[in-house]
Amino acid sequence: MKIPSQARTPSPPKVTEVPPDSPLTTKEGWRRFVEHEPIPPHLLAGPDLDALSRTDRARYQDKLRDYHCDLPLVNTPTIRKVINASRLLVQLNRHQVSARRGVIISGASGTGKTTALSQLGRAHELSVRKRHPRDHHRLPVLYVTVPPAATPKMLATEFARFFGLDLPSRANITDVVNAVCATAAQVGVDVVLIDEIHNLNIQTKTGAEASDQLKYFAERLPATFVYAGIDVQAQGLFAGTRGRQIAGRFHVIPAAQFSYATEEDRASWAALVGTLESTLRLPGHQPGTLAAMSEYLYHRTGGMIGSLSQLIRGGAVLAIEDGSEHLSQDLLEAVPIDYAAEQAEEATAPARTRQRRRQAA
Repeated sequence: MKIPSQARTPSPPKVTEVPPDSPLTTKEGWRRFVEHEPIPPHLLAGPDLDALSRTDRARYQDKLRDYHCDLPLVNTPTIRKVINASRLLVQLNRHQVSARRGVIISGASGTGKTTALSQLGRAHELSVRKRHPRDHHRLPVLYVTVPPAATPKMLATEFARFFGLDLPSRANITDVVNAVCATAAQVGVDVVLIDEIHNLNIQTKTGAEASDQLKYFAERLPATFVYAGIDVQAQGLFAGTRGRQIAGRFHVIPAAQFSYATEEDRASWAALVGTLESTLRLPGHQPGTLAAMSEYLYHRTGGMIGSLSQLIRGGAVLAIEDGSEHLSQDLLEAVPIDYAAEQAEEATAPARTRQRRRQAA
């Protein structure tokens, strides 16, 4: 007797080894990102630590180092805004046949745009998996980046590369687009994440054609599109006829560095620092040490979440390597940070702080 197709039990997914070089812009890399959850290592102290052999101690330190290189992400205000706004639009777009609304995350480098974009996708995919636990073939999120000087075919090829579609070299853009749309429909894509949207310059002929290609994808795919890019308003994304159409369909969420002007701003920054500090697993670190350095950390990083994350993770790794196993301002001074954060410190830090750092250098 033939079993009706709707009654069949879905077969379990095939376990395949993910190539180590798989980025987020491939389905294998994206799935690895979604399923990855940093596990805090069990801390050893006193006799337990002393009892370790040299080899076991080295392995233990490697675990500590690996964990702190990949500290759990902090749920920033920007991430919360992006997730909340996008979840609502996903629901509103579900039964729209055209003119679906989307989100654009715009801000300076280091303000957490890509992090917010990827965390939105991760949260959405995990939510879909909970609703469809037996559908192992569903792939609700598609993640691509806009390549520099992108042409319509280059952009379409990025979509195809995410799915791992093996298309003939002679395939034209229509073939690529049709294959992408058919695959997206088959796996249930309902959120499309587009990073580096500032690479798309609609003031040029090629950029305008690539923009039209994105719009065509948005019409073909029953999905909510979310873009992220550097200062997209200043890049001319909303200029001209095409820009006005984009402006009429997308909600812009600014990603900016934290402020330190008001008491509320300072409290918000201190809370962020405290949350990051709570993720540390350093045997000698005293809770509250980083919170007490909130002002220093703000001036050192310019209020940039990316710079703050790098500073704390780097300090934790150095603390493990030098055996101190706790963070201090002197140790943090040894962590290299980006040039933008250094310039921000020159502009905002008290003169005595700048002078002390110059003397230390």
